[in-house]
Amino acid sequence: MKVPFSRLTPIERATRPIDPRVDIGHVHLKTAAIQPIYDFYVGVLGFDVIARMPSALFLAAGNYHHDLAFNTWESEGAEPPKVPSTGLYHVAIRYPDRATLGDALLRLMDARWPLEGVNDHGTHEALYLRDPDNNGLELYWDRPEEEWPLNAEKNLTFGGGQLDIDGLLRAGKSLPTKPD
Repeated sequence: MKVPFSRLTPIERATRPIDPRVDIGHVHLKTAAIQPIYDFYVGVLGFDVIARMPSALFLAAGNYHHDLAFNTWESEGAEPPKVPSTGLYHVAIRYPDRATLGDALLRLMDARWPLEGVNDHGTHEALYLRDPDNNGLELYWDRPEEEWPLNAEKNLTFGGGQLDIDGLLRAGKSLPTKPD
């Protein structure tokens, strides 16, 4: 569940605001084939399999009913959307801290999975890539709220800074290794 941020002021409030406890739950995506999705999300990123059937795969980071789901019900063998088109820009997967994001970067490097970009947004550090179906992914960790860049009105002033890749890799290597 997301934590409300006390220092942040939206630049515009809705006339009838949504309850601030609402957050984004799981993501369910169409896929062309289950196995490449399994190989990437389980084999590279390390998600656990909650349920697997010939036409669907449900994954979680831990013991949740699912964080990510994929199916071929309407998309088996389909091509990804052409660019430009509307639709999904990316799915953002939040890591709990810098070390676990660094571990994700190490996993991607071990798998020789290409990155499309990296960024330090001030509020968070992010890695950008594509999954086997060409869906955009952002892997990121949020800095503590007190480190977020705010102006005098307490509005975010996102930055597009240089990500310290070496520091991120060192953080990832600091995690204890688990036996296979």
